[in-house]
Amino acid sequence: MTKKVILRFLNGEDVHKCLPMEAAIQAMRLAFVQLSSGEAKVPQRIHMKIPDMNSLGLYMPAYLPSTGMTGVKVVSVSRDNPERGLPLIHALVLVADVDTGTPLAIMDGGSLTAIRTGAASGLATELLAREDSEIAAIFGAGVQGRTQLEAICAVRNISRAIIFDINAIKAQKYADEMSDLLGISVRIARSNKDISLADIICTATTSTRPVFKHDDVKQGTHINGVGSYTPEMCEIPLETVVNAKVIVDSRTGCLAEAGDLIQAMEKGVISKDFIHSEIGEIAAGLKEGRTSAEEITFFKSVGSAVQDLAAAGSVLETAKKLNLGIDLSL
Repeated sequence: MTKKVILRFLNGEDVHKCLPMEAAIQAMRLAFVQLSSGEAKVPQRIHMKIPDMNSLGLYMPAYLPSTGMTGVKVVSVSRDNPERGLPLIHALVLVADVDTGTPLAIMDGGSLTAIRTGAASGLATELLAREDSEIAAIFGAGVQGRTQLEAICAVRNISRAIIFDINAIKAQKYADEMSDLLGISVRIARSNKDISLADIICTATTSTRPVFKHDDVKQGTHINGVGSYTPEMCEIPLETVVNAKVIVDSRTGCLAEAGDLIQAMEKGVISKDFIHSEIGEIAAGLKEGRTSAEEITFFKSVGSAVQDLAAAGSVLETAKKLNLGIDLSL
């Protein structure tokens, strides 16, 4: 008699309970080291544009040996959703046992994506930002802008943060909520020049043009760029890219999708060899990170399915301990 397959469903609240930021950062360390070592298997994600509906579908599979699981994340990005009162992004993550192929869990991918994206920047900040960094600048008052600040506060003693967003109402809400959550001073940017105060900059927008000017970036700044994930998108000025030590989450992914780098290459000002390393190489001690207090470091991330799988594995393990989620019979 065939055994009944029991699949655990975890909603967004469950994911948040099971994946605190510190645990997520450690999961990203594990994921990126295995990615850079070649142990993880990560096919290039599939992009399916739906222009008539102003939306995009993303399909991201992965295998991570340390988890004993395979997984896939299915994402929809619908640009008209905010006007409808709906999230810009919807996502689900499915994980399965690598040996038998048995589905193990399905969970909310929106909350997981936000946490793991912030955690990747948290890891990069831990490895690359100056130890004395105190002031953060965040571009984008959305969900991912929130986890960016949460993550860097987990690894550096941030005392103040400045939020940049074209929507003043969203920016004020962000400032109020993140001040309460993190116990630090968070205020709306008074002008673009406020970027010159920042020790750490995080960009989490869908912009197709740079969101700040290079002349306003002070020496020694660390930058996390996580918003642009297509060749057409770009958040970071060309001059900043050229004058920074560039570290990526995945060479393969960024050379195919990171507009911040691709556009610089198309202009002929950098080549693919300009990329210093993957973050996993630095985490494993194979490459050096920051070498001076004056150096500008730039971590460019387009996201990798290994992040989702590592995060999902951590969520599922904790969910079992806490008895969270709903068991579904297939």
